[in-house]
Amino acid sequence: MDNNLHNELRKEFQLERLILFSDAVFAIAITLLVIEIKIPEIHENVSDKALLQSLGHLIPKFIGFIVSFMMIGLYWTVHHRMFGFVTSYSRKLLILNLVFLFFVALMPFSTGFYSEYSGPDMLRHQLMVPMIFYVLNFCGMGFMNYFMWVYITNPKNKVAEPPVDPLVVRQARARSLVVPLVFLVMLPVAYFTNVIFAAYVPMLIPVILRILKKKIAKKNS
Repeated sequence: MDNNLHNELRKEFQLERLILFSDAVFAIAITLLVIEIKIPEIHENVSDKALLQSLGHLIPKFIGFIVSFMMIGLYWTVHHRMFGFVTSYSRKLLILNLVFLFFVALMPFSTGFYSEYSGPDMLRHQLMVPMIFYVLNFCGMGFMNYFMWVYITNPKNKVAEPPVDPLVVRQARARSLVVPLVFLVMLPVAYFTNVIFAAYVPMLIPVILRILKKKIAKKNS
């Protein structure tokens, strides 16, 4: 009995370490996002107008920061909810989580790279490489999030006991695919139309998520 209790406590401790480490990565990534936005430096003819013009040049960086901040925050809440079902862990779950966190940690760089080359002066060049890097980063996060949901909600893996409700499973798996698929749509839109139009594609995400939620709920009512 004592051995069983010891094993349970050890399991809970290891699982807590996994979650705390994940939270730390999220916190660091979301903080590093703002470091990419440098304070304007004007050494001659300093005025409010000059400062406003300098801030205007930073608008693409602020937009990139806001979008990435919101998406990382969203994935943190999803990760929090996901691991609320987890009662045990396995080597495969650790690896899946580490790969997911790799893409989270990469977000500050991909956001800065994309924002740096999406300003008014750069849009005329129709640069695709920064957008592709940015999109693939989001796809990496999104698909790894999906694979973790699939693994955790599979009763055969015995990491979530009791098993997760089937309706929750369907909603979670479907919703986890929306973000990476919508970001992927940015690439053909940018290629066949314009990189400016492609930048607005992620705005479809909340609309699609709401429609998907209603459809799944209606199907199971």
